[in-house]
Amino acid sequence: MTEKRKQTPATDSRTPPAETHEAPGRLDRRGFVRGAAMLTVGGLGTRAGFAQQTPSGGSPTAAPSEAAAERLAMQVQRAQRWGGRDPANWVRPRSGVDHNVVILGGGQSGLAIAYGLKRLGVGGVEIIDRAEPGLAGIWRTTARMHQLRTPKTLRGPEQENPILSFQAWYELLNGPDAYDALDRIPTLAWADYLDWYQQVNGIEVRYRTNLLEIEPQGDLLRLHLDSDGERRAETTRKLVLANGYAGAGGPNVPGFLRALPAEFWTHTASPFREDTFAGKSIAIVGAGSSAFDAAAVALESGAAEVHVFNRRAYVGYPAPRPPGSPAPDRGHPNVLALSYELPDAVRWRNFVSRERGVATVPMDSIERVMAFDNFRIHLESSLADVRIADGRVATNARGESWQFDHMIAGTGYRIDLSAQPELAGIHESIALWGDRYEPEPGEDNAAAAIHPYLGPGFEFVAREGTNADYLRNIHCFNLSAMLSFGKPVGDIPSVADHPRLVMAIARDLYGESVDTEAHRRFFNAPSVPPDTAPYQQAVQGETQAAA
Repeated sequence: MTEKRKQTPATDSRTPPAETHEAPGRLDRRGFVRGAAMLTVGGLGTRAGFAQQTPSGGSPTAAPSEAAAERLAMQVQRAQRWGGRDPANWVRPRSGVDHNVVILGGGQSGLAIAYGLKRLGVGGVEIIDRAEPGLAGIWRTTARMHQLRTPKTLRGPEQENPILSFQAWYELLNGPDAYDALDRIPTLAWADYLDWYQQVNGIEVRYRTNLLEIEPQGDLLRLHLDSDGERRAETTRKLVLANGYAGAGGPNVPGFLRALPAEFWTHTASPFREDTFAGKSIAIVGAGSSAFDAAAVALESGAAEVHVFNRRAYVGYPAPRPPGSPAPDRGHPNVLALSYELPDAVRWRNFVSRERGVATVPMDSIERVMAFDNFRIHLESSLADVRIADGRVATNARGESWQFDHMIAGTGYRIDLSAQPELAGIHESIALWGDRYEPEPGEDNAAAAIHPYLGPGFEFVAREGTNADYLRNIHCFNLSAMLSFGKPVGDIPSVADHPRLVMAIARDLYGESVDTEAHRRFFNAPSVPPDTAPYQQAVQGETQAAA
């Protein structure tokens, strides 16, 4: 263990035992060479509010040379030339329709789904995101870990095109030895890679655009948008909800925190303000990965002390691996892509088992906070009687009284479609697992029951008796698909399912484009022989007659 950083607390969070308190726009495609030279590792700057530190045990990644950027650009140009032009849009136009597909979310899932549709010849695809340009997704805002939590060898958004993989991008800029030396992928390197991926594939995103409401219009979807402050309505045949962990019901915030004034607490799903932590006493509720990463940011920002309260008796972490050994092979992505095919009972039990278990925290996230001597973990501790007293948050845990300046909820996300504003008019028509599956005695789980019961293409299924057939045109690729597909959908492991979603959308649009009446007329039309002039002189009978 490295030597701990010595910090002298400015305040003491514990209150004397006898003390009592009274209750209270678009991103256009640029040139390959120019883009590759700009999109270097860490080259787009630090995340909002806090700079990312060097990964634990590693050294800063040097910016690639201009020659390396040129080499990358040249290789991509060659690969795209060999791969052929993007197919022409074959989807039959339809009167009164603005888009064939609208994708809500311009993060890693939205970009990869758009690329897959493009390579299948599905045009009329629009990506919208409420974020500012360059800040879609989590990687520059709320992803506070130094490295991704998944193995670097997992398949990414390249979809069987290796030149578009992270490994190809990183090695062409830094060399194979640099990639081999990585334990896991640095978070900001992943963010830069995704920016490059978007650029070289010519994927445009309409930023500062928020989906307010989904209105059925026959089998079409009328989307009510706020785009750069302008209200407008646009129609689409297909809608993909690729809006991440927070798009399935929002952050999970304990009631005792929601009851406090907003300035006294933050959820890890929100960006942190720079002035929140310096010299302050911070309490963190929860002991998962996001909680530990938030604790690290607070400590690195000069917090006087940080306390993590964990209701469980221990903190989970992965089994140690020998130095230099590869990450364990769990069959990714081949097995995970088949999870939907499991029987309902197995999928249900898998989810319940995950709920009963303890999520693991990467060892480097634990080491990051353990470097500080003003960090404390409280096991088997739940906060009680949380209130504001003397301008601070007062609370009790295991019979001890505490006071804090700020609290952070590292409590994850909830699944509740009724909490999503854009689904307000339709969520009651969506079939949930509680509507379609009755668990065995002792296997009941309220959280599982309110997950949407999705079809094989991630599409919503209509609740019985609702006649909401339009729901088959809304594909849910966010955290609420976890029970149906056996993984946290929207995270990196779920890219294995992008081809399934893309093909489902293409298949539906292809079937819809068939005009059976026109096909009947074509089938019954008489065959008209072509003019024989191009080969007339070689016809045997004609040649002999001429002689």
